[in-house]
Amino acid sequence: MRLLKNIIYRIGVFALLICLSGCGVYSLSGASIDGKTINVVTFENKAPNVVPSLASELSNKIRDRILSQTGLTAVNSDEVDYVLKGTITRYQVSISGVQSNTAASQNRLTVTLQIDFVNHLNEEDNFNTSFSRFADFPASQPLQNVEAKLMEEIGKELADDIFNRAFVNW
Repeated sequence: MRLLKNIIYRIGVFALLICLSGCGVYSLSGASIDGKTINVVTFENKAPNVVPSLASELSNKIRDRILSQTGLTAVNSDEVDYVLKGTITRYQVSISGVQSNTAASQNRLTVTLQIDFVNHLNEEDNFNTSFSRFADFPASQPLQNVEAKLMEEIGKELADDIFNRAFVNW
């Protein structure tokens, strides 16, 4: 009998969370979402080293992260509840590790985004902040061989950071 009560209680709590997430009050990601629409503008690439597809790939990754976790609808307009614009300011490979003979053992790819987030429902939540992430790779491998994997990792981390700053208030 006690097990049955426990199961019923858990089902009730789960149903309540689902109802609240559908109402735009709370999402299962911990985000507090009051609005219904967002415009994630394709980023500009102003980094000294320009990778042609990088701006659209990062914009899409961040848009997908937000849409999958919030229930917001993407709209290409400024008449939305939230607007997220970004600029890629850094895409750089540097040495992150040196062997005993002063040769590079590790390289580091660093990507930095300048994000401008506008919350039309609560201006106190607006921000213009720089986000930066990096990933290391063996110096013996050319960047072209590992770039896709590194950008997947860096892009996911940047998307998480931006989502958390905009909607979870971390």
